[in-house]
Amino acid sequence: MADVTELPSPLTLLPRAQSGDEAAMNQLLTSITPYVARICRSVTHDDGADATQEALLAIYRGLKTLREPAAFHGWVRSVTIREAVRTAKRYGEERTCSEMESRQEANPLDAVHISDVLERLSQAHRQVLTLRAYGLNEEEMAEVLSLPVGTVRSRLFRARRRFQEAWQPTAA
Repeated sequence: MADVTELPSPLTLLPRAQSGDEAAMNQLLTSITPYVARICRSVTHDDGADATQEALLAIYRGLKTLREPAAFHGWVRSVTIREAVRTAKRYGEERTCSEMESRQEANPLDAVHISDVLERLSQAHRQVLTLRAYGLNEEEMAEVLSLPVGTVRSRLFRARRRFQEAWQPTAA
């Protein structure tokens, strides 16, 4: 492959972006967009594009407050998850598990892909499983979701159970 220009790493761009270099800021945001979009899609499902835009805007606005460059990726993850959850709350009512179960395919082999199984879960269950997959503990999830820790633990327990039931349906 000839003449493929490699973008500088986010940690190289960070100090320049924080000091007001617009080109560095654009490159930095462009480089993290796929990561941000992936998180947003997994949390919000259908509203991933809006959540991605909100998260990138929050990152842009808050970048100057980041003190430790080594914490950049963790900070981006936190900001993105917070904005994705806010977007999900703003855009939709929670789907109930019974509504999702009524959409299940007749063939249990369709449940092979994780994204298919997650789609069958309620938004609240999908959120806690996704936040757990991104490494948040119950206390962090409670803070992000603005819920009591007990509620998060309960949702996580039920979400895991629903996921397992959908992943390995029992024969009738």
